[in-house]
Amino acid sequence: MKVSDGSLLGDPRRTPLSRKEGLKWQRPRLTRQALMRCCLVKWILSSTAPQGSDSSDSELELSAVRHQPEGLDQLQAQTKFTKKELQSLYRGFKNECPTGLVDEDTFKLIYSQFFPQGDATTYAHFLFNAFDSDGNGAIRFEDFVVGLSILLRGTVHEKLKWAFNLYDINKDGYITKEEMLSIMKSIYDMMGRHTYPALREEATLEHVDRFFQKMDRNQDGVVTIEEFLETCQKDENIMSSMQLFENVI
Repeated sequence: MKVSDGSLLGDPRRTPLSRKEGLKWQRPRLTRQALMRCCLVKWILSSTAPQGSDSSDSELELSAVRHQPEGLDQLQAQTKFTKKELQSLYRGFKNECPTGLVDEDTFKLIYSQFFPQGDATTYAHFLFNAFDSDGNGAIRFEDFVVGLSILLRGTVHEKLKWAFNLYDINKDGYITKEEMLSIMKSIYDMMGRHTYPALREEATLEHVDRFFQKMDRNQDGVVTIEEFLETCQKDENIMSSMQLFENVI
């Protein structure tokens, strides 16, 4: 069984892979197998309509919903999903969310199903807010697939910018130690007994202290996007741990 320490940034105490094994980090290949490890994709595709359904679905045309998504060609240009993948994602999205919008309660339900061994409520709340870019309490299909495309198939720079947005809970452009602690604690709470190595009560705070000390270059008590990107991209262990996005998204 694949296990992790539950964080999105790995363990700062670990020896980087390139030093330990003479290997350099490489971005994961864009495989269907990697796509299917994503909880949100599993949720969507589990509700995909039969292949014989109305062909108008393939062009993302719906008349009976409150929100109609953008054209398929436009979404394909904005994301790294194929036309066929977008069609499948939309059919499942429409079945689960006939209104064309996802709310926070739906996110909480998804993650409680995929992580029954822990408490996913708080993490689902933070993740929802990261997807809900305009803060209106609902996620459109366009925002949903653009976010998924970044997390699953984006460049390292794109993924790190998205991670910064997740950690920046109040969206003021800075990450505080308290915000980083809240996100990491929510991930550990969700992973439950599947965290590895076994989690000690004080481990989350220690983890955050180490990372924050690395990232807060000028010691002003907050981490800027520039500090975050620079630190992460220079730390080979953090770069190698970017695949952990697939474990908790």
